[in-house]
Order: sequence, then structure tokens, then C-alpha cells
Amino acid sequence: MSRGTTLGSVGTGPAASAPRSIGAEPVSSTDRIARSPLFQQLVAERTRFGWTLTAAMLVVYFGFIGLIAFDKSLLAVKVGSTSTLGLVLGVFVILFAFVLTGLYVARANTRYDALSAELKRSLGQ
Repeated sequence: MSRGTTLGSVGTGPAASAPRSIGAEPVSSTDRIARSPLFQQLVAERTRFGWTLTAAMLVVYFGFIGLIAFDKSLLAVKVGSTSTLGLVLGVFVILFAFVLTGLYVARANTRYDALSAELKRSLGQ
């Protein structure tokens, strides 16, 4: 069995058999990471940004669905010679999802990766 970071290997290895003082709580590496202020900052920022992007996508998507349900005549308005406003807005909803994905990837590759690297350095890994 290898000594990876899988869940099955928690509590195995030389550190698991080391004597502890009476009354001392064992602190796993997972607990150390979870208690780290940098980890908590990373989780808070990712969660907040994720919910912001989710809210933006829901507003655009359900706005489009609302137009379909309540104002079909607006969506039937011709744009150019062959397309309608409904088609243009439908394509916009799809492209908006791609833009939000790009925004998340850009943030993940800059801010979140920097926080992760800083967290690894602070924990000595």
C-alpha cells in the first residue's frame, strides 16, 4: 500500500504509532489545513465568487425563460433579415455561460492558485 494522500491511508504509517502524551488530542494534517486562516480565506473567496457567478447565470437564464413565457411577441421581433430577437438572446445565454466559465478559470489560475501555493508554503508542504 502506498503512502499517498488517500482517505484510506489516514492514521497509518510511523506517525500513527508514535506515543502521545495523556490528554493530548491528535491533530491530523486535514485538521491543520482546515484550521488554517489561509485555507478558510480560500474557501470563503471561492464560495462567494461561485455563488456570484451562479446568481448571474440564473438571472440571465430565468430572464430568458420569463421572456419566452410572458412576452413571445418581443422575441418574435425580426433582427436583420433572417433572425429574431429570441434567437439572438438564446445565443447570448449560451455565450454568457462560456464567459462566466472563463471568468472562473481566470480567477482560479491567478488568485486561487496563489492562495493555494501560499497555503502549501505556510504548512511546510
